[in-house]
Amino acid sequence: MDPKTRPDHARYLQVLRDMTPDQRLRKALELTELGRRLFADGLRRLRPDLSEDELQRLYLSRLARCHNRNY
Repeated sequence: MDPKTRPDHARYLQVLRDMTPDQRLRKALELTELGRRLFADGLRRLRPDLSEDELQRLYLSRLARCHNRNY
């Protein structure tokens, strides 16, 4: 049983069904980019002492750990 109430879930699913495959792909890519920007901004707030190059290295390192769970 899902403990969260999701009153708009059926509408959300209908919106997805009404999208063309191209629209769904574009939305997925948009959400991926948003997630990456939020991740980078969070690292920036967490480590304001790092230079942009150091932040980029940290970002890539953390991102790699997300994609390779055996690391």
